[in-house]
Amino acid sequence: MPSRISEIVFSEPSGRLHSIVMFASATFFLGFYAYAHADTSAGWLLVMAAGNVLSGIAESLPADRRRAAGAFRIAAVSVLLCLLIGMVVAPELVVG
Repeated sequence: MPSRISEIVFSEPSGRLHSIVMFASATFFLGFYAYAHADTSAGWLLVMAAGNVLSGIAESLPADRRRAAGAFRIAAVSVLLCLLIGMVVAPELVVG
C-alpha cells in the first residue's frame, strides 16, 4: 500500500496557475531582497525565493513528469526546512 506522502509528493504537477503564483512570489522575494540589500539580515529572502522557484518549476512540468516534479518538490521543502532549522540553531543569521 503506497503511503499518502508519496501520493502527494509524486502527484501530477498542478499546472500553470500554481507555477505562476510560485514564480510571482519568488519575484516578490527577490525584489524585496534588492530593496533591503543593505540590511545584513536579508539573506533569508534569497532562500525563500529559491524555495519558491523550485516549487514553481515542479508545478510547471508536463503531467507525465511526476518523478521530476516530486524531486523538485522535495528540493523545495528541503531548502525551506534548512531555513527553518537555521532560524532555530543560529537565529542571528536570519534576524541579524
